[in-house]
Amino acid sequence: MTTRILPAVGDPDAARSVTTLIGQLPDAEPAPPVTDSTQLVDTLARLAAASLDELPEVVLVHERIGPVPALELVREVALRFPAVGVVLITADASPVLFSAAMDSGARGLVTLPLGYEELASRVQAAAQWSAGVRRHLGAGADRITGPGGTVVTVSGAKGGVGTTVTAVHLALAARASGRTVALVDMDLQSGDIASYLDVQFRRSVADLASIADISPRVLQDAVYVHETGLSLLLAPAEGERGEEVSDRAARQIVSALRGRHEVVVVDCGSQLNNANAAVIEMADTAVLVATPDVVAVRAAKRTVRMWERLQVRKAEETVTLVNRHHRSTEIQPPLVQKITGTRIAGVAVPAHFKELQAVVDAGRLHELDAKSTVKQALWALAGELGLVGAPATEAPGKQLARAGDRGSLGLRRRAGGR
Repeated sequence: MTTRILPAVGDPDAARSVTTLIGQLPDAEPAPPVTDSTQLVDTLARLAAASLDELPEVVLVHERIGPVPALELVREVALRFPAVGVVLITADASPVLFSAAMDSGARGLVTLPLGYEELASRVQAAAQWSAGVRRHLGAGADRITGPGGTVVTVSGAKGGVGTTVTAVHLALAARASGRTVALVDMDLQSGDIASYLDVQFRRSVADLASIADISPRVLQDAVYVHETGLSLLLAPAEGERGEEVSDRAARQIVSALRGRHEVVVVDCGSQLNNANAAVIEMADTAVLVATPDVVAVRAAKRTVRMWERLQVRKAEETVTLVNRHHRSTEIQPPLVQKITGTRIAGVAVPAHFKELQAVVDAGRLHELDAKSTVKQALWALAGELGLVGAPATEAPGKQLARAGDRGSLGLRRRAGGR
């Protein structure tokens, strides 16, 4: 996922310094600097005339740009091109100038001499804001563009219904379609993603909990890039550290990931706490996994009602996935929908655990055979949720959107909770 950055710097030495530094930002695409205010406005007008998508996400305005004063230029850009996030570069860090810059429409302020962490943080924030404006303006309504991707949470009605495997394969399906994907283990006390994907990594979501401003570099250090291309943010190995992750920290962490990935899949486990409740509330889609038995369906109903009481999520805004489904089962998906009041997923995952056992035991869930019916069902669910790119990625012998390419579910999970 690329953030396009256009620097507006008149001084050649300052322009080289700015260009060099923004070139070091992860996934940044710096444009050649413009040297004065007229050139900046003309460049943006030409790009906007072609398409809103052609505009850069971020414009950096140096304080010594001319002939129009920097604050006036910031105001003009903010008014004429509201989908562009403007960041002012200045040596004056006084509250008076900060207030004036914000009043002019700047989305951030970076002080001279430039520092990597501060610049990265301001650029990321401005890019996220820009992406949000573009979505509201209808740009790219049929696809996810740039910073500000889709967040999907996967929760279990109770322990052992297959929550983690669902989350893993939704993420794998999105990644296979060409999307940039983060997979987060927000089951803070008993997360299993590392075990299922054969990962050993010392960093976890708890390491980000106490950081007030998560920069791209800090986020990069905490994320493990898996061989599949997934960016993994794992649960802490020491379950007690899960208490360090507050609801505010969880929101900030997921927002930071959302700013750098087109899809963020969050495994919330089966226990509700402040952290995963905050993520479920902010998610674009919340999936609740249940098995077609009386105990699990009752647990699903309790979970949905609890979410409503706590104002986390409404029942009609929740998608329930029926796992380990069999045609002879007395409890069928329409009955689950009626009992829970949620929207039922268009696919049900078949009860074929034997397809999964070998890869689960080996910790190689991502190597599940493409012919697996469980895998195909889960990848079809990813298509239903809009997580795969268009056109759909071809799986061996089948289209992803129709049958998926990988899937697995139905294995033991953690103990149930509230």
